[in-house]
Amino acid sequence: MIDETTFRHESDNALESLKQSLIRSEEAGGFETEEKNGVLNILFEDDDSARFVFSPNTPVRQVWISAHSTSFKLEWNESQHAFTLPKTGEDLRTLTERLLREQLDDDSITLS
Repeated sequence: MIDETTFRHESDNALESLKQSLIRSEEAGGFETEEKNGVLNILFEDDDSARFVFSPNTPVRQVWISAHSTSFKLEWNESQHAFTLPKTGEDLRTLTERLLREQLDDDSITLS
């Protein structure tokens, strides 16, 4: 497990990078990104009840995503230098892209 200072630095960088990618894709994607108190939210234009929530969980050193009524817990992967979902090996951006494609039923969504 990485130390708290490293976790905070890496999770801040990962979530900021993801936020910038999401903002670049908002217009064509049918969603809106907002950040409040270190928590990143994706709101969907066609479904007021749908929301993805991204938050760092410092005590367990994970980045959590709440989406599709499921909690995804990403752990720091030193070899990839990224937060990844242990079950699939997907990194934060790849997993987010997949979840957006599923939510919006649009395989053309790409996060750069």
